Amino acid sequence: MQIGEIIKPDFPQMVMTRDEFTEQMCAVIRPSTKEEFGEMFDKIDVTRDGIIDWDKVTSFMLLDLNEKDERTRSSVIPQWKNLRLLSPIHKDIIQNVTFLKGSSSYLTVSRNGLLGVWGENLKLQRTLQITTEAVKQKDLWVTMLVSLANVNKIAIAFTNKEICFYDLNSKQGLSCQYRLHGLQGTVICMDYWYNPHDGNEAILTLGDVSGQVQAISFTTALISLFERPASSPEGEEATVTINWQELVSGYHKCCYTLKHKLHYKDWVKQVAYSSSFDAFISSTTSNVNTLVLAWREKLKPRLKTTSFDIARGINAFDFHSRLNLIATAGINHQVCLWNPYVTSKPAGVLQGHSASVIAVQFITERKQLFSFSKDKVLRLWDIQHQLCIQRIAGSFPKSLDFQSTLYFNEAHGRLFISFNNQLMLLEMKQETGRKVTSHGKAVTCVLYNSAFKQVKGRGERNKEPFCIFLIRNLKMCIAPR
Repeated sequence: MQIGEIIKPDFPQMVMTRDEFTEQMCAVIRPSTKEEFGEMFDKIDVTRDGIIDWDKVTSFMLLDLNEKDERTRSSVIPQWKNLRLLSPIHKDIIQNVTFLKGSSSYLTVSRNGLLGVWGENLKLQRTLQITTEAVKQKDLWVTMLVSLANVNKIAIAFTNKEICFYDLNSKQGLSCQYRLHGLQGTVICMDYWYNPHDGNEAILTLGDVSGQVQAISFTTALISLFERPASSPEGEEATVTINWQELVSGYHKCCYTLKHKLHYKDWVKQVAYSSSFDAFISSTTSNVNTLVLAWREKLKPRLKTTSFDIARGINAFDFHSRLNLIATAGINHQVCLWNPYVTSKPAGVLQGHSASVIAVQFITERKQLFSFSKDKVLRLWDIQHQLCIQRIAGSFPKSLDFQSTLYFNEAHGRLFISFNNQLMLLEMKQETGRKVTSHGKAVTCVLYNSAFKQVKGRGERNKEPFCIFLIRNLKMCIAPR
């Protein structure tokens, strides 16, 4: 028998009509009514065949339980530990916070190029000073940092219109492997994506002050991001200098570029690539072409664009691929939820902020959304009901004028918010006692006793005792082994 082949029973599969199903269920489960099981039959028989089988019943039960589980998760309001101020190592404005999965560490970078490396326990491990050959240290200005997790590198953009790629595996601390220069505008935002099933496929998206959105699509990232010229110095620590026009001309066969200028001369404040619909998302503070989606088309070098005009512009956005929603942080104090295919009006408007919203971020698994405003109010929204379920204010630093970045690590339940050179942490408390499990490991056998109206379950490899559930009240007792 081949792997994946379906094993079919020797006896014909049992099917039931609506009347047979209601009679059998009423005879087994009491007290109950035929109307209740008639409604259940109609929900199971979605194709309206008039009959159902075991496959339809189990599919319905699994979907129903999954929906209930999702509703339970989304209805849980997180509880937070006390707000923490992390060690103040930065003397300049913090530009980015990110997490390195490979080393389970956090990175923070400030405008003057100081890089902080934090352990998973949030203890400072070391600090590194970023340098570049093209700029003196006193003139150095970092605009953005992104992690290239599949190749264990980071990319850092500077105001002198260059991007440096640093190898985190270097024995000399932080080694600049590639220096990309000659860009037309200063890059102020970046995003990096790679294919989890094929690490060679990756995309670095760039947004600059001249209104351009550009992307470098890598095809052999695990081998090399860029080609090393024959005339370049030998040695792993030697920096390869690359001119942007080399990428545009196609000289580097391991990557190619894409771009659009639909934002005209407005500063591009944020960019992202979504693999779910193969498009680039970018935003500005302008009320014209505020949010742009640029769709990739197969075998075509150009991008097909769709634009959203949002009153007074937006400061930031986030995309939820499962819900197919884009959340925008409005300068007009509103958080809007957009369907990527409907530009005329938002699918929902979340109102409650009294100042410009400067950041939004989804909690993917809970179907909830963070929003943070200029008056230092953090709100948590239930997306399904479009209601604010939590408001946190009054605990943040009292500085009047500040620049801020928000980063949420969902796996660890940690929310980082920077205020100029200070970094604050809100950490979720662990949820306890919400779910009760009958077995410590996977359930491998379930039997129903019609005489006693009980369900019995056995744990993995028969190492655990039977769990017996009474159908009428779902009470559980443990039978002896």
